[in-house]
Amino acid sequence: MPELLSNFIGGQWVAGQGAGTALFDPVLGTEIARVDATGLDLQAGFAFAREVGGPALRALTYRERGALLAAVGKVLQTHRDAYYEISTANSGTVKNDTAVDVDGGIYTLGTYAKMGDTLGDRRFLLDGEPARLGKEPLFQSQHVLTPTRGVALFINAFNFPSWGLWEKAAPALLAGVPVIIKPATATAWLTQRMVQDVVNAGILPVGALSVVCGSSAGLMDALQPFDVVSFTGSAETAAVIRSHPAVTQHSVRVNIEADSVNSALLLPGEGADSPAVELLVKEVAREMTQKSGQKCTAIRRVLVPEALYTTVAQAVAARLAKTTVGNPRNEVVRMGALVNRAQLATVREGLQRLQTQTEVLHDGSTQALVDADPAVACCVGPTLLGTRNAAGSDAAHLVHDTEVFGPVATLVPYRDAAHALRLIRRGQGSLVASLYGTDAGALAATALELADSHGRVHIISPDVANQHTGHGNVMPQSLHGGPGRAGGGEELGGARALNFYHRRSALQASTEVLAAL
Repeated sequence: MPELLSNFIGGQWVAGQGAGTALFDPVLGTEIARVDATGLDLQAGFAFAREVGGPALRALTYRERGALLAAVGKVLQTHRDAYYEISTANSGTVKNDTAVDVDGGIYTLGTYAKMGDTLGDRRFLLDGEPARLGKEPLFQSQHVLTPTRGVALFINAFNFPSWGLWEKAAPALLAGVPVIIKPATATAWLTQRMVQDVVNAGILPVGALSVVCGSSAGLMDALQPFDVVSFTGSAETAAVIRSHPAVTQHSVRVNIEADSVNSALLLPGEGADSPAVELLVKEVAREMTQKSGQKCTAIRRVLVPEALYTTVAQAVAARLAKTTVGNPRNEVVRMGALVNRAQLATVREGLQRLQTQTEVLHDGSTQALVDADPAVACCVGPTLLGTRNAAGSDAAHLVHDTEVFGPVATLVPYRDAAHALRLIRRGQGSLVASLYGTDAGALAATALELADSHGRVHIISPDVANQHTGHGNVMPQSLHGGPGRAGGGEELGGARALNFYHRRSALQASTEVLAAL
């Protein structure tokens, strides 16, 4: 029988008491591991993190915590090849896609490690300048940020078992807050292995990093008022978390990243031979196929002037036709599998729904798989849909409301700039929108128009064609999150990420006392 992955909580490795849930290779269909959290004493485990891990972290300065993160990064680099093998077996990803997850996680960790040096030898942060409270400057108010005296519970999605761990854990640990990670069951192996390697290296204080694999039952019940919870996943689960008594009655701070129908917009005024068109086509094809479209930031709607609908459709379809799909162990394969059979069924169902209001511009189902059995492998070729004309873009409400979490995007023609903005806003808030054009002024103006409804606006002009970081690539220096439908949360954004793990308080005192800070 495959290995039953242990949980690390309360400062010790503990196996679940049940038979466990099987994890499968999404290409070969073979069982590779099992996870189970039955019988864990979650209340005691959370208390241990608060009472042992928390004080140990808070006793360190930001610089010292940053040094710990740097040491964790070195451990992860040592085991990098093993993580690539696990990712191939458990997530069905090709090497380039694995790099986004594994190397992206390590890079994010390194970014916050370096930030520790910048924050220096202190254990709290000043928030703004002192403000006098009277005519004389003797008595003033100084706001400070201090680490919350609780735990950070992370409930993560299946698509980024490495990056999803470290983009949350790095700022939390730098802030001095112990972490309990609940990875998505389907791809828990990589997260569990990374935590295991870090724990075995003895770098972090005991209780600073824990992992629970299997059911999430009881995790929210273990939270107390000064804990925080960060969730990435579906809007349905997010609603359950928001309605939990820990949040509604005890004011546990919560951060949500949920569904997002992200857009790419080719600005008006660009001709068929414009370099902006080529940039759009290249980015759309990459976003549709990277991680098999299983990215919360992937492009779902592609807005183009009505006159360029056919031109862009043909160009994107030509690129997609060259994408080889199948077993990621074969070097010729450029796109691997969806995570499991359930996800494959969900993508197919969502695709069928969208097809009721669109036409098929490129049919991925006609592509033969490489070294993969269609009856077993969770592989599906990329599919490009289209709404035919501007009137169709208005009528196709499913296109603006439905996120198919796979290699699927819809080409949406628009009449003019105002129409394009209205269509994008029908997504009701997104993680990211990308803009393509050659007019710097128009790009800047459009970015500001969309900023209120997007966590990030990625602007691609010919001058940054070889330097931009990608529509869907989340960089630790920039905000990750979005308003409305996208969950209303915020992560990363450089030092801004630390705010979630600190409490703000106003200290009112004499200038002498405040100077002593």
